[in-house]
Amino acid sequence: MTPAPPPRIASLVPSVTELVAALGLAPYLVARPGFCIHPAEALAAVPKVGGTKTVNLDKLRRLAPSHVIVNIDENRLETVSAVRGFVPQLVVTHPCGPEDIGALLAQMVGAFGAVPGVAERAAEVEAEWRAELCATEPAGRPAVPVLYLIWRGPWMTVARDTYISRLLARVGWHTLPALDGGARGAARYPTLTGHEPWLVDVRELLLSSEPYAFDAGHFGEAARLCPNARVRLVDGERLSWYGARTAAGLRYLRELVG
Repeated sequence: MTPAPPPRIASLVPSVTELVAALGLAPYLVARPGFCIHPAEALAAVPKVGGTKTVNLDKLRRLAPSHVIVNIDENRLETVSAVRGFVPQLVVTHPCGPEDIGALLAQMVGAFGAVPGVAERAAEVEAEWRAELCATEPAGRPAVPVLYLIWRGPWMTVARDTYISRLLARVGWHTLPALDGGARGAARYPTLTGHEPWLVDVRELLLSSEPYAFDAGHFGEAARLCPNARVRLVDGERLSWYGARTAAGLRYLRELVG
């Protein structure tokens, strides 16, 4: 039997690109968006194909990937539909909470498990993830209303059915507004006017380092938005990148709670 050719992987999802590298698949990457930056050394020679929402489809096609990895939140539906027309295998990811990482790892093994070492590395990532997930429970912790800001001008936050919100809920931090955003679309990342009556109920206001680069200069403006909240800068990568980083994100979250 002729062995299958090695995969040619295009990952259009920063978190999953990092996971692909952690599974030993970096040598098989042939394309990535510019936002795929970790691990930097392993990705330095991988061609860029635009942004996660502005994929250069002509360049991607020329790179002839055998597999393209996409995400329902990160990539536009029209991009995914176009890619279906020329890629042999499309891998659609959509982890909506830290509990979903086992299914994501199973997807990666299902697609790339024939590559030596992938299944074993996935098992190592899974073991660490399971241990940290078990260590991060809301039991015994007070419920705290939280606003997690990802953008300014307009203010944008996260719905409760997003990965970030469900991660925070592992320690009893419940994001406001108390709304689900649905399977896809803008409602998953609601905008605020700054006049919502529930803003006075917020006790923890978290300013993410990404995608908007909040810094200490935004503290005053944020404090006026939520006058009864403690304002803190948080590492957005550790709280929003999933997969290889989820275990570290859970540890970081426990540190934030104290």
